[in-house]
Amino acid sequence: MKKYVGKVLSIIAWSITIFSVPAYSGTQEGIITNILVRDSDGLHYFYVSGTQYDRPACSTGHTYWMIKDEASVAGRSQLAMILAAYMSKKTVRITGSNTCTRWGDGEDVNTIQLIQR
Repeated sequence: MKKYVGKVLSIIAWSITIFSVPAYSGTQEGIITNILVRDSDGLHYFYVSGTQYDRPACSTGHTYWMIKDEASVAGRSQLAMILAAYMSKKTVRITGSNTCTRWGDGEDVNTIQLIQR
């Protein structure tokens, strides 16, 4: 009986490993090149120079980043960091949240890091 349980658990673990779809959150490092704010819905989004890596499937063909919730404390802090980086031309590292909840084809920002060079 123990051999049977061990084999079943091995098959289940193997199946999970083989058939799992990896979830990627995007990353990008560069200078902020453009910031847009839309009046109709208050959407804040921006572009960064440099190559984006590991974009999720929902971020289809667009290279912009979305502030998920402009009214939240985190969203206001992210916007302040973006503006500071844009004005000072400092390098940023953006990491996404692997979601496109704010707008269907742009990844939501999870973290913004100012890079001192």
